[in-house]
Amino acid sequence: RQFPGCGNIVTFSQFLFIAVEGFIFEANFGRKRPAIPIRNYFIMVAMFFTVSVVNNYALNLNIAMPLHMIFRSGSLIASMALGIIILKKRYSVSKYTSIALVSLGIFTCTFMSAKQVASDSSLNQEDGPQAFLWWLLGIAALTFALLMSARMGIFQETLYQKFGKHSKEALFYNHALPLPGFLLLAPNIYQHALLFNQSELFQVPVVGLTLPIMWFYLLMNVITQYVCIRGVFILTTECPSLTVTLVVTLRKFLSLIFSILYFQNPFTGWHWLGTAFVFVGTLMYTEVWNSLGPLRARCTGRRPKEE
Repeated sequence: RQFPGCGNIVTFSQFLFIAVEGFIFEANFGRKRPAIPIRNYFIMVAMFFTVSVVNNYALNLNIAMPLHMIFRSGSLIASMALGIIILKKRYSVSKYTSIALVSLGIFTCTFMSAKQVASDSSLNQEDGPQAFLWWLLGIAALTFALLMSARMGIFQETLYQKFGKHSKEALFYNHALPLPGFLLLAPNIYQHALLFNQSELFQVPVVGLTLPIMWFYLLMNVITQYVCIRGVFILTTECPSLTVTLVVTLRKFLSLIFSILYFQNPFTGWHWLGTAFVFVGTLMYTEVWNSLGPLRARCTGRRPKEE
């Protein structure tokens, strides 16, 4: 909120921390050869870097954080569409129904946010249309990032089928290889580093260290991002895809609620309705309802009938 354009320095810090950690503990200081050919990682990294940067810039284009979260929750739509087109997949009626709900939810939230931007009383008549055009550009950026992210997921799926699952290795290369690309963003990163230096001083609890508060926020963001992304990569190898999708969906929902309440973002009844469509559709897609049957049976002490 204090520096809406600081996405690049945040992403760079996250990538640098995860790359250094992976270089030491996964790549063994460069002595361990990758199980998946490095050229495949370069393709994956180009997609990953593009998605991260485009999503960051979308926040500079009149895109509110709740809408940003909801829009990115529509990854199911993009994944299904590209899966049908590229992998020739076919899905059940319930899957198509869930995608329709997610689409309707995103459309509702997007449409209502468009009305808010267009009728923003803080804008004069000259700035209003310009702000709305920037918002449309932000929506286009989010759409592009959504499709690119889905394409990356399909590419990863084909790689894992061919070479096996190597989550820690993929985590390292996905964050290490893009680091030179941040040279293109160096002026912006340096500018925000200077702005961070000028923020108010903050004394870190327990440690007693005093530093600008924005650097403390950045440190906490890097640590929590590492825990999050590492957890997701571990889940993909240790748990069924249903569990992974459910956990990530609930995490998005909690993040959305926290953002609305803590940061007092504008959120109308229509936004709540759209949000409900998105997350009900997502849960329907994961078929979590079917998995609750055996769970209820165990909780009530009933055993399945013996044949």
